[in-house]
Amino acid sequence: MKTATVRDLRNNFSVLETWLAEGEQIQIRKRGQPVAMLTAVGSDAALALAKRPDFAARRRAIWGDRVFSEEETAQMKAYELEGQEG
Repeated sequence: MKTATVRDLRNNFSVLETWLAEGEQIQIRKRGQPVAMLTAVGSDAALALAKRPDFAARRRAIWGDRVFSEEETAQMKAYELEGQEG
């Protein structure tokens, strides 16, 4: 059984997620005291949770094969930064 802290949950969750995918149980500690146990849901459920969205396909669906020119990119950036001078 592996152990991790609450800080690890916040800052290094990808490591804990890898341990869970490998079937490890993880004891969560706060100030040295155990507060929770994490276990994998199951192989099928873990695989379903591990699927990531296909952002490239979504981008193609929205924009197609369009490539923005340097001028268009500069205009979009100026528009986004408008009013954010600090």
